[in-house]
Amino acid sequence: MRNKIHVVAFLTLVVMLLLAGKSAAQEDQPTIAKDSVQVTAYTLNVYKKNYDNWSWVPQISYRVNGPIPSGSQLYVDFTQPATGPWVKFDCNTEETQKGRWLKTECGGHDIPEDKGSTYTGPVNFAIKLRNELAGTDATLFTGRMKAAKAHSNESGPKAVNKFVYFIDDDWNLPIGYVFLTADDTRGWNLPRFNVAFWVRGEPSNFQPHLFYQGKEVGRKTFQGDEVGKASCEAEIENNTTHYVEDSVPQKAKWSRIICDFPNVKGVDKTGEEAGMFGPPYVLSANPGEYEFKLLWNNHLARAIKFTVSADGKLENGIATANKLGSNRVIVPVQIIGDQDGAWDHAAWKTDAFYGNPLTGFTPAP
Repeated sequence: MRNKIHVVAFLTLVVMLLLAGKSAAQEDQPTIAKDSVQVTAYTLNVYKKNYDNWSWVPQISYRVNGPIPSGSQLYVDFTQPATGPWVKFDCNTEETQKGRWLKTECGGHDIPEDKGSTYTGPVNFAIKLRNELAGTDATLFTGRMKAAKAHSNESGPKAVNKFVYFIDDDWNLPIGYVFLTADDTRGWNLPRFNVAFWVRGEPSNFQPHLFYQGKEVGRKTFQGDEVGKASCEAEIENNTTHYVEDSVPQKAKWSRIICDFPNVKGVDKTGEEAGMFGPPYVLSANPGEYEFKLLWNNHLARAIKFTVSADGKLENGIATANKLGSNRVIVPVQIIGDQDGAWDHAAWKTDAFYGNPLTGFTPAP
């Protein structure tokens, strides 16, 4: 009986060691930051040597979390469901240590014109990493996008087949992010607070506001003038490569906007005295429910609610559960008004992160 117990214990130990080894090996594999993957359509002014008929090829950018061993090569493989393999191309790759990341962009004008396609509809793709020195070829990310087209703004009888191609990014609109970024001089001892979200249309004229318990926070004035004013800018612009006709909703433009609140910090571990404009507003010192509101072209257009814990953390578990691969926290975005035009409110259910839909996410009403 004692021998049987020893055998069971030994086998249990072996299994535990194997699982631990497998887990450690997985941790040493490079991963893709899902929120960094951006696929766009690069319109070509030719199709099969006919310059009155336009086509397109894919262009992609993404971020890889290390490690990326020496001798490795990132590449992307695109497939059209109806015809099978379409284009495959390498991306600039550098050896990257664990704990660091590499951002790369490839495709587009680097793809030969004879690969141009007039196809629209779902397109599958995979981001892969091969290492011929080690004899490995791993898939890091698989996705699916929706290609669409619209007439260019050119006129005349020869313009009938001059289509501009784009990727439908409506799935992004209900998904936003709150996160902290290291301060330029004080690092993570005084991290800055940021909000990011998507808009459809011209990415300009934004006015961000932050509220805590119904009162606006993060505003400072000096001699009647606001200092450290919050601001927003386009972080990503997924525009068409050519102008489309005026009738296309919001000109087929999608942009991810990032807003920065210089007077709002996640924590303050500096021990420094307040400057001439007073101390910053510190989230960790004011835990609870917050709401971000955005005026776009002087009209209320976005609202995002989130919670700050007593230690200043913004985590709600959604990004972690879905292995986002970045330090951003996923939050639902309430879209107010009609500045985005008509958009697909259900697209996020199947198309989020290019066919990698979220679990545990409930869109804002």
